[in-house]
Amino acid sequence: MGYVTSLFARKVVAAAGSGVDVAEALSSVGIDPEGPWNPKHMIPAERYYDMLERIADQIDVTDLPVRTGASMQLDQYGALGLAFKAATTLRASYARVERYARLWTSVVEYELRPATGGTLFILHRAGERRLGMRLSNEATLASAVSIARQVCPVPLAPMEVLVRHPAPRTISAHEDWFGCPVHFEAELDAILYSDETLARSNILGDNGISHYLTTHLDAEMAEITQEPALIMQAKAAIAQALSEGAPKMAKIARILGLSVRSFHRRLSEYGINFQALTEETRRDLAEGLLRDESHSLAEIAFLTGFSEQSAFTRAFKRWVGTTPATYRKDISHR
Repeated sequence: MGYVTSLFARKVVAAAGSGVDVAEALSSVGIDPEGPWNPKHMIPAERYYDMLERIADQIDVTDLPVRTGASMQLDQYGALGLAFKAATTLRASYARVERYARLWTSVVEYELRPATGGTLFILHRAGERRLGMRLSNEATLASAVSIARQVCPVPLAPMEVLVRHPAPRTISAHEDWFGCPVHFEAELDAILYSDETLARSNILGDNGISHYLTTHLDAEMAEITQEPALIMQAKAAIAQALSEGAPKMAKIARILGLSVRSFHRRLSEYGINFQALTEETRRDLAEGLLRDESHSLAEIAFLTGFSEQSAFTRAFKRWVGTTPATYRKDISHR
């Protein structure tokens, strides 16, 4: 189960304006409309996408991602926003996002990659390209430019922006905001910057403050990446049992020395159910095995509990948005 910071949901709803019921929209994803804005408060990504799609039923969302991105402020991102601001160059700022984005979201990874003419800042988000995810991706790209403009001493525009999904009915608002061509149906979700732009000194860059903040972020990362012992033990037991097919909850509970009822209750305390945990384990195991060229796709299908390779392919495409073969090819080129 993936999560995103509640800050994103609050920003989208604010950008949507009077066309939506703010209290209803925020409550639908578990946010107290009267509560404080806390970027550490995480919400399920799927519920966030659901909210975006309900907003799309109420208003024209063509330029909503751009308006949302334009409203993002570094000071609202907590310690990571401060670390972005304190980095000495824009490249160093984006490297902070690449390293610490897990503090904002568990469903997106970022990558700085050399490219012809400059460097790509790439957004990696797996899963079905439903409308909610498409709107979120566009808003994320717009946000990445917005926060870059807040540290740059001169007006900033990327060389181009790439978006994997089809274009909305008009892209004029997107191109006006980014100040460059925006190419939809591309192979990546990414922003292309010139190396000169990324090398430019930030307005408030400071090595001393930067070091202090990254030390703080490392501590935060260590806290959130440590899964509870029960979850780690359950995932290990599930992984061991998968070669015999999808395991039953009773079997895993027995391995852990728990009753089914106690196991269910303890999983619920961590906001997860057995089916979701099994899916997450299968996906993690599949992604790890695909990085090892010694395993064939048929072997990986068997090891992740599928009776047929075709069933594994369908499931993996649902999880990641691409086939196992394409995923293996892509990671070999990174």
